[in-house]
Amino acid sequence: MFSKLLRRTHLYLALFLTPWILMYAASTFVMNHRVLFRSLYGGPLPTLALEREQPYDAVFPEGAGAKQMGQQILSSLNLEGAFNASLRPRDGAVIVNRLDPIAPRRITYYPAAKKIIIERLPWETRAYLERMHRRRGYQYDSPLEDTWAFTVDLFIAAVMFWALSGVWMWWELKTTRRWGALAAAAGIALFGLFVVAI
Repeated sequence: MFSKLLRRTHLYLALFLTPWILMYAASTFVMNHRVLFRSLYGGPLPTLALEREQPYDAVFPEGAGAKQMGQQILSSLNLEGAFNASLRPRDGAVIVNRLDPIAPRRITYYPAAKKIIIERLPWETRAYLERMHRRRGYQYDSPLEDTWAFTVDLFIAAVMFWALSGVWMWWELKTTRRWGALAAAAGIALFGLFVVAI
């Protein structure tokens, strides 16, 4: 009964997390072969390009920090979502990075000039895959972002479960024990070599 439950969980968890597995596989391949993809795309990853510049005169609550200012700016521009914000000491500019996986933007508000500059990263598949690979954490005030972070935790737990349940299933099949032990020993030895040598 336990073995059947283990196998079914192994199977259905893999099916549920297939999109994440494919995304992490594709993004890791892109990051592992940056030189190849740079030649295929004809250059490095895209950089921010000017989307628009406009007059902007913000009035922030007294004592507002960078996060509160950033939230107010994004709300007024209808660009709400996950972001981080900082204040630049030399000129008091508020810099907001809107962490949209499809169209990331940097919004810079210059209080002295009373203007705002919005820059956007052009779409590119390799850059999108890298952003999705690195997207994680519960630091954003958004239920959707927290749900994504939870699925990343689920993926991590699933990988550990697959490894351990795989060992269990291997041990149950007596005919595979010898070759399985050899495969496990070879993997451990190679991994150990990399840990020591790299």
